Amino acid sequence: MQLTYSFRVYPTTAQENKLLDWLDLCRRLYNIALKERQTVWKKEQRTIGYNDQQNNLPAFKKVHPEYKAVHSQVLQDVLRRVDTAYQNFFSRRAGYPRFKGRGDYSSITYPQVDTVNRTFSRLEEGFIYLSKIGYVKIRIHREADLSTARRINVKIKNSQWYVNITCEVRERNPNLLLQKSIGIDMGLSSFVATSDGQLIDNPRHLKKKEKHLKRIQRQLSRKQKGSKNRLKAKNKLSKAHLKVANQRKDFLHKTSNTLVQQYNIIIAEDLQVKNMTKNHCLAKSIHDAGWSRFLSYLEYKAKKHGKRFIQVPSNNTSQLCICGADVPKDLSVRVHTCPKCGYTDNRDVVSAKVIESRGLRLLSAA
Repeated sequence: MQLTYSFRVYPTTAQENKLLDWLDLCRRLYNIALKERQTVWKKEQRTIGYNDQQNNLPAFKKVHPEYKAVHSQVLQDVLRRVDTAYQNFFSRRAGYPRFKGRGDYSSITYPQVDTVNRTFSRLEEGFIYLSKIGYVKIRIHREADLSTARRINVKIKNSQWYVNITCEVRERNPNLLLQKSIGIDMGLSSFVATSDGQLIDNPRHLKKKEKHLKRIQRQLSRKQKGSKNRLKAKNKLSKAHLKVANQRKDFLHKTSNTLVQQYNIIIAEDLQVKNMTKNHCLAKSIHDAGWSRFLSYLEYKAKKHGKRFIQVPSNNTSQLCICGADVPKDLSVRVHTCPKCGYTDNRDVVSAKVIESRGLRLLSAA
């Protein structure tokens, strides 16, 4: 299993200028490689792949000597991105590849990591080595075993630099002796309701900051296009959105980590979030809650710690009682009352119990 650790880095002014130059050169190489593929197809009705373009890199650098300053593997990764863009297009996972404008290319990747010698040799001192860039100050804010690092991505986001280190992590085998299970029901009034009766409030990070974001957006719209003041307003808006995203991510990490630490079997609904967001009345609230990301966090953390994460069909979980009886109710009804067995509880908690029972049945049948 692969895990990616993200850390903030603080390059010097000279290092930052070099990284920005690399990003611009990589963006231009991406556009050149994309244009070459289009031209060859139009003129010769044939396709060229990654290997063809990668073999032409030495000759390309002779014509464009400025690319000799960029690490060769970084340039190879640019060509690999072009190839991936075409593969995604032909597999109908994405649209046709587009040319990159200024500011559209925001990261570079070292596909190989020298974990033995230089890359992490001064990590305890707070520095990471990036080939042809030098030792860059890094803030390690969490424990991470980087001995199995496979790839390093350097990214700029809102004038802040990050390194994303992808590591190969061994999955733990599920502990079948401990069977402490829980079902969770995700919603908008309460972010999570658990089968043991716990309700976790929905923090609504975007909604709380919406007025502030609208005010900054109005300030940006009044600035003249191309002016320095417009650039400052744009950066201010980006930082405000980044803060909301970081708050949401922090909440999702802490909530998922708490559940994984406390329970051995976690059962959730298999929600089709993409289809649910087609409801324009709920789309913003669903995106603000971050359901998809929360489920992905639960899945990889459960694998990492040797726990079980199961998703079950979501049909009618809110319309059933734990006794199996049908109890139809619309969204305005927040209390579940079963006419058959008389059971009464919060409707979300009952849904979580129904989800848990479905998951345990699946486990017993497996």
